[in-house]
Amino acid sequence: MEFYDEFDDDYLERLRADEYRTQKHFVGYFSKLLLIKLKPRLRSRQDVEDVQQIIFARFFQNLRKENGIRDAKCLGSYVNSICNNVLLEHYRRRVPEQIDDPIANTIPDPGKNAEQIVVDEETKRIVREILESLPERDQRILREIFLEERDKDEVCKDYGVSRSYLRVLVLRAKNKFREKMRQDPPGPKGKAAD
Repeated sequence: MEFYDEFDDDYLERLRADEYRTQKHFVGYFSKLLLIKLKPRLRSRQDVEDVQQIIFARFFQNLRKENGIRDAKCLGSYVNSICNNVLLEHYRRRVPEQIDDPIANTIPDPGKNAEQIVVDEETKRIVREILESLPERDQRILREIFLEERDKDEVCKDYGVSRSYLRVLVLRAKNKFREKMRQDPPGPKGKAAD
């Protein structure tokens, strides 16, 4: 990869002015660098894409702040520091998923009150109930994509479909889920609460 060393005040101003070609260059250039850093650290391509989007969103948000980014020569280190922070946040969100101890998983979050814990459990029950009412294939697709966060390429391989057709399958399953929710919202004994 060839390194770009012409980050100057003019480049920074073009970024601030939303000049399309400069923004396209910036995102293309740093996407390649971020991929090198993120790929070995994250579990799936979807995680890499999500983290990259957060990094670019924060960069452009900070770019437009009054006392935001001032030195164009520091763009690389600035993007890298945003990347480090976003990775730390991503790891913190993943830590509870890595705990396999059933007792540890039952310890309530000290930041939540009793009402929030009950609401969270009820929400999980409702989602489980609606999922179980869907056809088997739709259940599996929604679980694998949204709950297990499996790599979409692996899911495509398992189902023998392309990425574009997987999007169709996911969309159909989500629509069925929404329709079930509208038709018979779960409540006590599966009926809408009065």
